[in-house]
Amino acid sequence: MDTLSEKLVAVFIAFVAVLAAVIWMAFRERRLARAIRAGDLEAERAADGRVLVTIFGGIGAGMLLTLAVAWLVFL
Repeated sequence: MDTLSEKLVAVFIAFVAVLAAVIWMAFRERRLARAIRAGDLEAERAADGRVLVTIFGGIGAGMLLTLAVAWLVFL
């Protein structure tokens, strides 16, 4: 990768991959949550925790990608 545009395309592909992973995980957990019995609070909390970890992990990955873009463009 020699040009800036090639590097930015790589970062964009990484961003789309992170976004797709977060969306896939959220929909997967939503589908699995339908099978949880109505009174099973521990299973509901565990499902909510997995979704939150995925979302906040995606936020952290997005921040790192933002730093990568800034580094590529300005340095």
